[in-house]
Amino acid sequence: MSRLRPLLTASFAAILIFQAPQKTAAQWIVFDPNNYAQNALTAARELQQINNQITSLQNEAQMLINQAKNLANLPYSSLQQLEQSIQRTQRLLAEAQRIAYDVQQIDAAFSTTYAPASGNISDQALVANAQTRWQNAVAGLQDAMRVQASVVGNLDTNRTQISALVTASQGATGALQASQAGNQLLAVQAQQLADLTAAVASQGRAQDLRSAQRAAAQDQAREQLRRFLTQGQGYQPTTVQMFH
Repeated sequence: MSRLRPLLTASFAAILIFQAPQKTAAQWIVFDPNNYAQNALTAARELQQINNQITSLQNEAQMLINQAKNLANLPYSSLQQLEQSIQRTQRLLAEAQRIAYDVQQIDAAFSTTYAPASGNISDQALVANAQTRWQNAVAGLQDAMRVQASVVGNLDTNRTQISALVTASQGATGALQASQAGNQLLAVQAQQLADLTAAVASQGRAQDLRSAQRAAAQDQAREQLRRFLTQGQGYQPTTVQMFH
């Protein structure tokens, strides 16, 4: 019995030595499914948040791109051509001959050349006024035809501008370009209305000068007839010997 006690003690010690490392290894390989699922769910949520942030940044970038398109200027402008057309018509109106588009000149002419004929005016003055009125009427007709020729010449320019603006409007990349194209189309219409106004004004001026000429001529004819009838005794028939 005394011999077996040392052997049992040694065997028990050996068993303890071999079992201790096995217990430690088991502790390192423990797997917790609940903890793993929770970690995976947290990672998925974080990944979803990152995807949402990326999508939000993409939407903001697209919004900035659209805003840049809406703020882009129209690459085509018809302002210079329209200004040249209007200036050409204005220059013709400013070059109106004799009685121009001026209130003071009109009042002065109707107080002298187109004034009613009176007995204080000499025959030479009556003839000179009649000739001046005729020249005014001819000049008015010439001015009207020049303005009309300028308006007709602007039609081809307007057609080119309208075609270019419509093309630019259809190809507009943003709201600003479309709006600018529309504004320029309105400017072309305004220029056409200005040409129409100039043509009507010049034609009306020519007609008014002719009407004033006829009215003054009728008044002058009455005055000349009055002078013819009042001067002397009128016509007296007499015997005239024409051939000897």
